[in-house]
Amino acid sequence: MIDFYSESLINKLFRTNIRFNAKIDLDRVEKAILYAKKYHGQQKRDTGELYYTHPLEVAHMVSDHSFKTDTIITAILHDTLEDTKLTKERIRYEFGANIAEQVSDLTRVRDNKKISAMEMIQILRNQNKTELLLIKLFDRFHNITTIFIKPPHKRQEIIFETQQEFIALAEYLKLPLNGY
Repeated sequence: MIDFYSESLINKLFRTNIRFNAKIDLDRVEKAILYAKKYHGQQKRDTGELYYTHPLEVAHMVSDHSFKTDTIITAILHDTLEDTKLTKERIRYEFGANIAEQVSDLTRVRDNKKISAMEMIQILRNQNKTELLLIKLFDRFHNITTIFIKPPHKRQEIIFETQQEFIALAEYLKLPLNGY
């Protein structure tokens, strides 16, 4: 069954292909959507929405700035290694080594310890992984839309971290912040 989020993303990418003569592989993107839905299953966000809607929204935002199939698929799968039973090996088998590595690079668990968003950004900047920084930025932008669900102290933490790291990241990526 096709849902609003999937249909919206696929339609946008279809229009992008036509308008900009892009070569986004819609079949591979649809396959990634199916994997996100399957592996996130009935996981829910704090808002009560099914979790898979979050990576689809992130991919939707990313696709305003990148027409690369691998980047869009990575955005769709960005939380699967951390939050589901999907393995890096399975991602490699289904989507290729590049996407498996990119999803792994976005996983905040390193050496069996969770690293901060700030550490993640620094690692990706040092490695000049601009496409992954783009995903990380829009991951935060989408997450901040549900900040009202968090307790006040957590909200303050998220706002501070966003101001300190993510606004600077948007400037580093030369992205205008209006509209987000």
